[in-house]
Amino acid sequence: MTPLCDRWREVARAQAHQIALIEMSVGRRWRFCDLAAEAERDEQNESSVIFPAGGQADFILTILRAWRAGRVVCPLEPGQVPPAFAWDLPEDVVHLKTTSATTGAPRLVAFTASQLLADAQNILETMGLRPDWPNVGLISLAHSYGFSNLVLPLLLHGIPLILSDSALPESLRRAATSFPDITVAGVPALWQAWHGALAIPANVRLAISAGTPLSSALEQSVFAHQGLKIHNFYGSSECGGIAYDATTVPRPDPACAGAPLRHVEVRVGENGCLAVRSEAVAKGYWPQPGPGLSEGVFRTSDLGEIKSGLVYLNGRASDQINVAGRKVSPESIEDVLRSHAGVRECVVFGVPGVDQQRGELIVACISADPALKPENLKQYVLAQLPAWQVPRDWWFLEDLAASARGKVSRAEWRKRFLERNRS
Repeated sequence: MTPLCDRWREVARAQAHQIALIEMSVGRRWRFCDLAAEAERDEQNESSVIFPAGGQADFILTILRAWRAGRVVCPLEPGQVPPAFAWDLPEDVVHLKTTSATTGAPRLVAFTASQLLADAQNILETMGLRPDWPNVGLISLAHSYGFSNLVLPLLLHGIPLILSDSALPESLRRAATSFPDITVAGVPALWQAWHGALAIPANVRLAISAGTPLSSALEQSVFAHQGLKIHNFYGSSECGGIAYDATTVPRPDPACAGAPLRHVEVRVGENGCLAVRSEAVAKGYWPQPGPGLSEGVFRTSDLGEIKSGLVYLNGRASDQINVAGRKVSPESIEDVLRSHAGVRECVVFGVPGVDQQRGELIVACISADPALKPENLKQYVLAQLPAWQVPRDWWFLEDLAASARGKVSRAEWRKRFLERNRS
């Protein structure tokens, strides 16, 4: 049994007869005492590592049983193949996260119980999550964002969770009828879809967006139509929450990620990338340690600045585009593109130019309203950016699919563009 199980039992006793979990797919409501009783039932699983998957009550119960048995938990996305374990884990490791692999091959991140407890506490204190504003589960529970914002607040702090059967607008509307006031954590693509369908419920008291930067245009549009402030949240699998925009009005600068979470220290390293120190930073990568994650510090690959106590993101060091010796962040170009009312989604990247000495060419993949003429969009961008930052190649598509984590893969679309041009 782990400190996590001890904490869960305290929560379950204190809130025994209050609603803990609602499964919209089957219409079932679980009180804390119901979850506790079900979790205490014997389950024959002798594996040292348990792999909860899916998005319903079984996911939660699998975690509780693993905590009770002292097993390591490694959440998986539906269909994800469990990683192989050829080495023994350190004795104090209780949790493993799989990274999103945006900068290389996927690897595991190892956490102790105290680190998970610290992450949940930092998020709760900073965001002001409340038992009378239950979380609506519309994002992946297995991903670091969903696990830290939905699962841990439920099990360690008694914040009820409404598990929706999908992230479609109608599902959000239906889930919102369960309580008078709710908290909704989403990703920008979902907020865009809900806003476009006029499906954001009036009883949303706290709106959170993470996974990828929230555009100013979307934030301002939702605020103008509903008076609802979407709070931008920045975090990482390696350390949990990093920064959060707790202000009550839309940000004037989309590069602003907000202030560091409580009990989290953020600084800029010599390479211009952000470094994060807190009690929630993981023990390390596993099975092979890495210099970017050790001794309570996570050294990100995100270029950033700290101004007046706020964290500003300037893109990833690995994604910067070199144009004739001048570097530009693709995010800055994407922000301008997304500010056009006709653009639904976009991704910008660099590809080798014909003249290698001139550096890279900028490519923009665009999903837009069919009525938007490409030439008009180019002129729109040219009016806001220096000519050398305007994309040279434009690829208009019906859809730019985001992953379950809310991200449009820059590397994947760069690969597709190069393959398309070679064929």
